[in-house]
Amino acid sequence: MTKQQADYYNQQYNARAMIPDHPYIFTRWLKDSAQVRRTHAALFDLAYGEASGERLDFFPARASGAPLLVFIHGGWWRSLDKSDFSFIAPAFVQAGFNVALTNYTLAPQASIADIVLQQLRALAWLYRNAEQYDFDPGRIMVAGHSAGAHLAAMMMAAVWPVFGADLPHDLVKAGVLLSGLYDLEPVRHAEFVNVDLKLDAENVASLSPAGMPQAHAAPFLTACGGLESEEFKRQTRLLAQRWQNNHAGEVPLPEANHLTICDAFATPGHPLHDASVQLLTGAGKGAAQHKIASA
Repeated sequence: MTKQQADYYNQQYNARAMIPDHPYIFTRWLKDSAQVRRTHAALFDLAYGEASGERLDFFPARASGAPLLVFIHGGWWRSLDKSDFSFIAPAFVQAGFNVALTNYTLAPQASIADIVLQQLRALAWLYRNAEQYDFDPGRIMVAGHSAGAHLAAMMMAAVWPVFGADLPHDLVKAGVLLSGLYDLEPVRHAEFVNVDLKLDAENVASLSPAGMPQAHAAPFLTACGGLESEEFKRQTRLLAQRWQNNHAGEVPLPEANHLTICDAFATPGHPLHDASVQLLTGAGKGAAQHKIASA
């Protein structure tokens, strides 16, 4: 790896540096999310494991036995919190979903492998507690943004009965993957994050969903903002190609950046939100897979 190549990956993956108003966006998310937590019914900081980071928030649907959408936040596996993304929940609750927002122990305290295991633990816990929280365990979907999209993809590659004999092979019925990282080989050369992630030549393959098959035929959408770097766009194209048999579509977002894609996901009437609801509503019903018309 030459210095020129290292500089390239540092530039390509430093999404915040490409968004001059990112402090404003994060502040807006914090304010909107705090308002959601004040005004919407929810259960906060449910423990799905023993570590302090193993907590999730649960926003219940209005109807009994509704499907569950699990959203996994990003932040390069080393920053942000589920509470920063409460603003995502209301639109999907309105659309008929229960919504769970998961946390995890942040790097460098935890490795990416540790974080993947924590998310496996979170989804297994939710599946096992579906009756208590009154959702349909046969209709669990995942969504994630950035590093969270990597984790969501890992959930779609997971062989669940190996993790727990009581878990179905098709525990995850569908996914929405936003601006994700699916090939971690170039990420290990981006020094600004790998100082905390500790990725190396030995562990990138076991942590890169683009190099794995899907565990079962769960349909998924991808999206990447038109204002994002070429590497983020390449990552999205790569997973769509590798998992093409179940790729339900790419939602074009020409004016979105790496952060405002989350706003699009949470906004009823936006093509990304509407395509996500369409896909997730049909998943797990036994209907034949179909491409999303708006994608």
